[in-house]
Amino acid sequence: MNTMSDPTTIETLVVKSDELVTALEATRRGKPTVLRVTAPFSARMRARLHVTQGDEARDSGQLLVQPGALVTDDCPPLPHSDETAAELRSRANEEYTPERHREVHESAIEAWRSHVPEYALSCADLAAVDTPVEVTILGE
Repeated sequence: MNTMSDPTTIETLVVKSDELVTALEATRRGKPTVLRVTAPFSARMRARLHVTQGDEARDSGQLLVQPGALVTDDCPPLPHSDETAAELRSRANEEYTPERHREVHESAIEAWRSHVPEYALSCADLAAVDTPVEVTILGE
């Protein structure tokens, strides 16, 4: 196989933290989103945000990386609206209103987004790559 079309040549995967967070959030909301690496493949590759469409997984000119493969298992789940509503209702000193619930929920989502990069792996096993790949997460 030509090494330029062989994803096993990848040794380091570079991902922007905001793209990792966006892909993970979208996936957890039910919108299949990945980080895509496209040929020609080399030792150091940049993965970019990509919303999957159709049967792209069979395209040998790209490697589709699930965002969950780049974070630890203890990465917290995306906050759910019901959870933030329950949290707000449990506060003795605050009245529940739809507007206040929206604010609390938005704040919880923002906090989650800001903490996801803390759970990024420095080395990950990727489909179609034989050995673990170093992962470099770039700041904003």
